[in-house]
Amino acid sequence: MTPQAEKLPTRIVLANGFGSVAYGVKDNGFSTFLLIFYSQVVGLDAKLVSLALMFALIADAFVDPLIGHLSDRTYTRWGRRHPWLYIAPWPLALAWMMLWSPPDDHTHIFAYLVVVAILVRTLVSACEVPSQSLVAELTSDYDERTRITRYRYLFAWAGGLFVFFLANTVFLRADANHEFGQLNPQGYWMFGLAGAAIMIVSVIVSALGQHKRIAHLPSTRPAPSSPLNALKEIGESLRHPAALILLSAAMIAISSTQMTLTISNFLYLYVWQFDETFFAILPFVLLVTVLTAFTTVQPLHSRFGKRATAVGAGIMATLVWVTPYALRIAGAWPAEGTPPSSILLLAFMLISNSAAIIVMVSAQSMLADVVEASQQQTGRRTEGVFASGWMFVQKCGTAIGIGVTGVLLDFAGLESHAVPGQVGEPVIDRLTISYAALVTVAAVVSSIIFSRFPITRDDHEARLSALEAASSVDPDAEAAHP
Repeated sequence: MTPQAEKLPTRIVLANGFGSVAYGVKDNGFSTFLLIFYSQVVGLDAKLVSLALMFALIADAFVDPLIGHLSDRTYTRWGRRHPWLYIAPWPLALAWMMLWSPPDDHTHIFAYLVVVAILVRTLVSACEVPSQSLVAELTSDYDERTRITRYRYLFAWAGGLFVFFLANTVFLRADANHEFGQLNPQGYWMFGLAGAAIMIVSVIVSALGQHKRIAHLPSTRPAPSSPLNALKEIGESLRHPAALILLSAAMIAISSTQMTLTISNFLYLYVWQFDETFFAILPFVLLVTVLTAFTTVQPLHSRFGKRATAVGAGIMATLVWVTPYALRIAGAWPAEGTPPSSILLLAFMLISNSAAIIVMVSAQSMLADVVEASQQQTGRRTEGVFASGWMFVQKCGTAIGIGVTGVLLDFAGLESHAVPGQVGEPVIDRLTISYAALVTVAAVVSSIIFSRFPITRDDHEARLSALEAASSVDPDAEAAHP
């Protein structure tokens, strides 16, 4: 039957959240280091790196919904999700190492990047979609879903920040031939190896932690289905008005956030001129932002609701983040590269990034509430399809963020192998002004769309009551499928 509202054991919530570490490792690599590695270290044109990611995105358009649908219909004695969680992380780890260890012969480096990026993104979906699908399966409670989701974000950020810290303090170090560690090719293969090991451990341990509660034979065997019927069911779920509104707003917000993450190393190196000390401090500041969002998002949801929280946090995140760029253009900012400049920027980042994370936690928790709305309309529970929709939006956001960053770097005139501190002021001004303008527009548009999301706490609880009543009348109905 429809999952009952309950306070989940903390060990289950922690186990579910720990699985998102793998996604955090992947997201940090794609968003923070992939463009700078392949453009500034390997030497591939930034526009071609962006194009490679767009090709991978086209593959995602077909693969992600299929993984979600197959996950919903998996029927084994270990349940619907666990077979995926036990198998997928092993090839994912291998593909991840290949991404950061390209061949020395760069003749076909573009094709290599396309193929390996598709492999990585597909296998990440095979881990993350089943893991995320469990949020709606574990509980139907409005607040418990926020609780699970915020732990997923905490662990995802922790995983990403851990490898980010290792990269900046252990792997990507300056040497006699490389003044800046981020441009030293020697450390990237170790970055890939460490990430691969963390991915395997996180997904397997997460699956084991939830095995006893979740891994059992589903009560209903899925009816035979054809590819055409599969496409029809996927389309029916993702066309739900609430899903369209939420995924559209999230697409814009995630694209803006991913653009910020992608361009961040360029901004820190070429605009703000961070030294190695501040690169080492940066992961800890970001961790504080994650903990701030983690502790505040649930009280905000209880007080204002998920929708209002997402809108308000999105506006705050952008206003705070663009302020340093405006002050710099106005000549009211300390000299770049000095401790006052770097410390002040980190202070603005602390507030802005906390609010940005609250937006994402709110949106993903809202998506779990769409599951019952779709179930009421279609008679099917399709957690996997909605999780795949979210994954597709996240991947689109990553690809768009990287793509727009590549265009911005080209528009600004930042050349390959540019030396920090020796880039012309017109280049820096074009880069910062166009970047600040884009994130501001994205925040306004996404906030307007988020404000139209139709599901509130009262709506959700009334829907649960209606589904429970329908289930008691027809206990064998597919709508009662757990």
